[in-house]
Amino acid sequence: MEMLNAINQEGGVEAVSRELGVDQQTAQTGISALLPAVLGGMQNKAEASPQGLGGLASILGGLGGGGLLSNVLAPQPTDVNQGNQVLGEIFGDKDTSRAVAADAAQKSGLSPDLLKKMLPIVAMLAAGYFAKRAGAGGGSAIGGGAAGGGLGGLLGSLLGGGTAAGGGNVLGSILGSLAGRR
Repeated sequence: MEMLNAINQEGGVEAVSRELGVDQQTAQTGISALLPAVLGGMQNKAEASPQGLGGLASILGGLGGGGLLSNVLAPQPTDVNQGNQVLGEIFGDKDTSRAVAADAAQKSGLSPDLLKKMLPIVAMLAAGYFAKRAGAGGGSAIGGGAAGGGLGGLLGSLLGGGTAAGGGNVLGSILGSLAGRR
């Protein structure tokens, strides 16, 4: 998955490790377990927006854009409130975020509590990187029409090319299991 490689190259694993006081392998495992659902949520949000990926880029720009990535990578503590705002936009409610963390815990063997703390940071890494690549850094919005096709290719490539539907399916299966518990 290109996004995972990009997060590694940007220093995201080290930042998560430092922020949460875990070793880098644990940080890598947690990011790998959470990222497909976060990207699936971003994809679902884009598909639900009349402006498509341009609408997603505009939303992420309004939440901090590429600054979300910079916030996590900075040596200061991360402001996870921004990450929680991203999660609210892409998942809609805290129950979905909890279900994502529980699913990732089951798949990775990591503590659900650790993954709940990691989830807003991973959301900031993914959203910030996407916004930076889409040119939406610092809160600038991208119009839906003309930019939509290029952004579609961008999100698809960040999801790993042909696995874009797989990212959505991960979130879909989590949401399905959440709905079954209600």
